[in-house]
Order: sequence, then C-alpha cells, then structure tokens
Amino acid sequence: MLLNALLLALREIRRNLLRSFLTVLGIVIGVAAVITMVTLGNGATRMVADQIASLGSNLLMVMPGQRLGPGRDSAGAPKFRIADIEAIRQQVGGLQAVAPVIGSAVTLVAGTQNWSSTVNGTSNEYFTTGNWTLAAGRRFADDEEQAGKAVCIIGQTVRKELFGSASPLGNSIRVKSFDCEVIGLLAAKGQGGMGQDQDDSVLMPLNTVQRRLTGSLDIGSIMVSMRDGADTATVVGQLRSLLRERRKLAENADDNFNVMDTKQIAETLSGTIGTMTALLGAVAAVSLLVGGIGIMNIMLVSVTERTREIGIRLAIGALEKEVLLQFLIEAVVLSGFGGIVGVVLALLACLGLSALLGMPFLFNPGINLTAFAFSAAIGVVFGYFPARRAARLDPIEALRHE
Repeated sequence: MLLNALLLALREIRRNLLRSFLTVLGIVIGVAAVITMVTLGNGATRMVADQIASLGSNLLMVMPGQRLGPGRDSAGAPKFRIADIEAIRQQVGGLQAVAPVIGSAVTLVAGTQNWSSTVNGTSNEYFTTGNWTLAAGRRFADDEEQAGKAVCIIGQTVRKELFGSASPLGNSIRVKSFDCEVIGLLAAKGQGGMGQDQDDSVLMPLNTVQRRLTGSLDIGSIMVSMRDGADTATVVGQLRSLLRERRKLAENADDNFNVMDTKQIAETLSGTIGTMTALLGAVAAVSLLVGGIGIMNIMLVSVTERTREIGIRLAIGALEKEVLLQFLIEAVVLSGFGGIVGVVLALLACLGLSALLGMPFLFNPGINLTAFAFSAAIGVVFGYFPARRAARLDPIEALRHE
C-alpha cells in the first residue's frame, strides 16, 4: 500500500512539474538560508577565535586609560615606565614573559620605495607574548637592546612593499633621520582580531625607539603572557594591585589603566556572533513556514481538481486511510525534495562565500540533518489537513463534482 501510494504521488507531481517546482521553491530557499546562515556564523566564530588567539598565548594587554578602543581616555593617564616592567616580572606570579611596547607611525624608505607603517619598540620577550616566529634572520642581541642600536625586524607586508620578493636581510631601511639594518623577517600572521594587518609592522629595540623616534622614556603598553595553567583572575588581580600601588591611586579612585584579557574578548565576540547567527537563522526559518503554507495551498487545489478521481477510488472500495496516505505522501515528497535541494544549494553557497570572505568552512552535519528533517515535518504538518479533507469526501458528492 505504501509503495502504491508513493507511485501515485510521484505520478501526480510529474503531471504538474512547473507547479510542483514553484511549490517547493519556498522550502528550498528556507532550508538553504538556514543552513547558510548557521554555517557562515560558525565559520565567523572560528575565524574570530583564531585571530584573537594569534595575538598571543594566554595574553594580557595592559594599556593606560580606563577604556580601550576608539575614543579611549588615555590622554590624561600616565604612561608606563621600565621600572613598572621590572616590578611586574618580579612581583606577579604565573607569568611567562613581559614585553614593553611603544609604537610610532613612520614612513619607511628603501631605495626608491617607501611605505607608511608602525615601528614598535620592544624586547625579545615580545616574540613569546605575541606568538611570533622568524621566517628568516635572528632576534635582537643583548648588546643591541642595551645600546639601542639601529637594527630592526620587519613583517611580511613591509618586506613586500619595500623589497618585493627579494630577501631584506642585511639591507637598510631609512626611518626618519637614521638608517636601520634589517636583521630578521617575521613569519606571516595575517589579519588580527581587531581587523588590523599584523604583518605591517617593524620591530626595533625599545631603547632605539625611545632615543631616536619618541625622545621619551614612556612605554605605551605592556604585553603579559601567562604560563599554561595559571589562574587568569589571580594574575589580573595581582597585576591591578601592583599597578595601582605604583601609580599611587587612592582606594576609592578608579584605575587609570586597563587590563585586557584576549581570551575574554574572544569569548565575548564569539558569543555576540553566535547570538546574531541564531537570530538570522530564526529569520531564515520563517521562509520554511511560508513554504509549508504554499504546500498546503497547492494540496488543497489538488484535492479540488481531483475530487471525481477521489470519489471513484472511494466508490470502488478504497479506504479513507489509503486516500489520506496518498495525499500525505505527496506533500512529504514535495517538502523532502525541496529539503534535499536546499541542503545542496546551501553547501555550494557556503563553500563559495567562505572562500570569498576568507573564513573557514565548517561542515555541521547536525544543522543539515535538522533543516532537512524540519522540511519533511513541514510536509506532514501542512499536508495533513488537505489529505484529511480528501479522505473524508462523500463518494456520492465527489462523483457529482464537475
């Protein structure tokens, strides 16, 4: 009985191919939209987490001012000093590395090429805190850091803009009024969690930048890398207490510095993206309901068109449940076929958009199966009423129908 009902349903679908196609179009769009939104949302979440993780391992960033980001109020807050760095190393437990950082925007010149970038004065501990590795060359020597020699390590973007594909090692870069020898080349990292190009930078010894570029002993920020297993809350608490003491802040005074935990930022951003993904998925799911209403409408039309056929079947002995099953299977076939096509279109769209947006493609079997099952369930729910109406037709009245 089931096979016969399926064959009858397929025959009726083939009889009106265009109408059947337009009927399942809403299901196709709904399934494809839900899967695409969720898959791209998962890819965006992974991309943000990876970009934040690329900033450094167990990283805390300490900056002057009470707020971070655009409009942060660091203008009136005192900068850090090298003594603060030493105090953090000695008095805060659970730390792996502490790197001072002071940045200066400059125009770099090499031969006939020039490029605007940022020079960061720091120490070799910067490589640990920021998860940096060298593609070529070496780090700063101890005497170069202490004496503030004119040596630098450049990122891949700076190398490409100033030297093309040639090796920059041993060459000089003009930085304002002095020449700087390139001793190292950083391995590529790509875009950072805040959208910046991490490879567009130049590293110099801290003393070099302070003496030759900024003319000040101030330190703009501190990067602190914690050991694996260290309790973040404990480390942050010790760090805040130490800096408040060194900056002579009263008990009721607000901090004039900010400690940023990159893991917390990653979790916050991932949570925000997850919420937006769920919202967009819910909006896309509305089209599935619209598609279900379309199926119910077409099935009602089909029942009206085939009233005499239904009456004949009932008159010659067909059971109500057989007629009910026939129309119900027809609705489920339409919605199920739409679900399959929607899944295929969603996978193709996700592959294309992931490559276009530069985010990872994360195949999620759960959302694909859920979307397909939901589409089949819509066929059952919205196909039941027309099927029941067909099964309950009076054979005599049905035979009189023109």
